[in-house]
Amino acid sequence: MLTLENITYRYKNSPRDALNNVSALFEAGKFSSIVGPSGSGKTTMLSIMAGLDRPTSGIISIDGDDLSKLDLFEYRRKRISMVFQAFQLFPLLKAIENVCYPMEMNKIPKSTAKAKAIQLLNSVGIDESKHGRYPSNLSGGEQQRVAIARALSTDAKVILADEPTGNLDKANGEGVISILKKLAHEDGYCVIVVTHNQEIADGGDVIYRMLDGVLGG
Repeated sequence: MLTLENITYRYKNSPRDALNNVSALFEAGKFSSIVGPSGSGKTTMLSIMAGLDRPTSGIISIDGDDLSKLDLFEYRRKRISMVFQAFQLFPLLKAIENVCYPMEMNKIPKSTAKAKAIQLLNSVGIDESKHGRYPSNLSGGEQQRVAIARALSTDAKVILADEPTGNLDKANGEGVISILKKLAHEDGYCVIVVTHNQEIADGGDVIYRMLDGVLGG
């Protein structure tokens, strides 16, 4: 579903490549993990896959479409979704409004967006008593669940998660990983998780290890 072929990336004025000849295949229905220490290049790789920057060389494709030929803004709005370590919820929007926001950006009518947001929040364990709360009135685990619901709202089938449990305790972290695995195994999503947590990485269907910009299986 998402393919990287001989990807190289070098930051401006850097003496070395942040990514060095990286190739990988990420498929629908699988929970894939990329594990490595800080500074190894895994977050850079995720940013490249998210279309936040273009590689120095190599090809990234989604369902056979070369990203270099796509509108990256459209790609980020409709074909991939991201879940971040710091949740990245809008602090002045309620939980349900955070989930509605991407749909409204895609010109989905408000009533339709709200109905879908309710269903998505319920599906990740946020009951309706909390739909009207602001992020500051939710726990870290609840905020991450709202962030996952928001990621699902666009119908993009690729989810990129950057250290999604990094700000959570063990119990909440396990809950979030359980949701992401269910999305892959039961709903057919392509889920890609970047982590430095070996236990999370070892639970992947496909495990990649990153060190000094080089990716290994």
